[in-house]
Amino acid sequence: MPPSTSVTAPSGPPDWAALRTKISLLLPGDSGYESAKRVFNPAFDGLKPAAIAKCARPEDVQAAVEAAARRVPIAARSGGHSYAGYSVPDGGLMIDLGEMSSVDVRGEQVVIGAGAKLKDVYAKLGGAGRCLPAGSCPSVGIAGLTLGGGIGVLARKYGLTCDHLVSAQVVTADGKLRTASAESEPDLFWALRGGGGGNFGVVTSFTFRTDPSPSVVSVFSLHFPAGSANEVLAEWQRWLPEAPPELWANVVLSGGSAVGARISGCYVGDSASLAKVLDKLTGKVGGTRTVKQLDYLGAMKYFSGSESRQSFVASSRILGEPADPAKLTSILNGRRGMDLLVDGLGGAVADVAPDATAFWHRKAIGSVQIYSQADTRNRSAATDSVAEVVTGIGLSGGYVNYIDPALPDWMTAYYGDNATRLKQVAKTYDPDKVFGFAQAVTPA
Repeated sequence: MPPSTSVTAPSGPPDWAALRTKISLLLPGDSGYESAKRVFNPAFDGLKPAAIAKCARPEDVQAAVEAAARRVPIAARSGGHSYAGYSVPDGGLMIDLGEMSSVDVRGEQVVIGAGAKLKDVYAKLGGAGRCLPAGSCPSVGIAGLTLGGGIGVLARKYGLTCDHLVSAQVVTADGKLRTASAESEPDLFWALRGGGGGNFGVVTSFTFRTDPSPSVVSVFSLHFPAGSANEVLAEWQRWLPEAPPELWANVVLSGGSAVGARISGCYVGDSASLAKVLDKLTGKVGGTRTVKQLDYLGAMKYFSGSESRQSFVASSRILGEPADPAKLTSILNGRRGMDLLVDGLGGAVADVAPDATAFWHRKAIGSVQIYSQADTRNRSAATDSVAEVVTGIGLSGGYVNYIDPALPDWMTAYYGDNATRLKQVAKTYDPDKVFGFAQAVTPA
């Protein structure tokens, strides 16, 4: 049965002392509190949860939710990569899932704790000869990635991360532990596949189907001379949709006095097969190429970025159809430290109907991340600059895993026509907004 709405809201703050007798709990001033609340982006270091629940079991999560529900904001933290810092509820309860990080390969499936990071998932799967399409940043948590859809470098071949989800264990607003799957709580299961992290409940573990890991993955990078960004983007937009699903590629446009362009990606197959695909692009735009033939785990390590904390401001749009290259490149003139990263979609991503899961952008060419370096001295200016680009590039939509508090009409941007059903799921499973935050999916 779905959660029921309480008639009378509880009064007063949570009894932290009582909760502390049940689970590991950190309060401000406790040893370990400052490090426990720290997330990837230092911009959110000033946020101060009233308490941090260090959960090692689903029962710990249940106890935390029951103690704090409708008294203070509640947010779960897996990898701590929320672009808006939403996993650090100021004055609320942070549910830290870091100790629930097991990766258990069971034949063709894998059961992953919600606190696991991608570097650990890849290492365990690679050692077992299995693969799961996911993101590239090694310190990103499996939870937030999956719940937002899960775009990654193998998406065109294998689909999104959420497309491989078989079931999830979820603590809902009433404190109950539920199994969401195609057979059990199917509406909740639908919503968890792309409906965004932080909504509907706290997932404690995921069961995914996996694929045999490819024996060979060829990675590549293409570099182009200054002044060719328009031509490179125009050809990339034509080339990628026609490429085989074994190929994934992005194009990165870098702002400055002269807008730069580079393309990188991978191919599930050998370098000779990749060369034939690349020739169709470079035959028109030139450029120099670097190619390496790796195994699955080596390819995932190749794309892994830095695990060091980074201060940045970012947003996103969706490339639903070919854009005017000049519009995208001209707005980057003079914006040093800003990149537009266009990650390719299509292939297996598009084989799933837009309403089959909560991830709406199935038919898009790619996602566009607007990313600007920022520190405490220039964060306000960087935020304004990102907002100008979001408006100026003339695209719509958005990817919820690049969540942006300033994104116009964000509910429609992230979820398209799936927004109405998501609101109904929220009404069923979180009618009192227990897991509410600034961009939460709220009841219809």
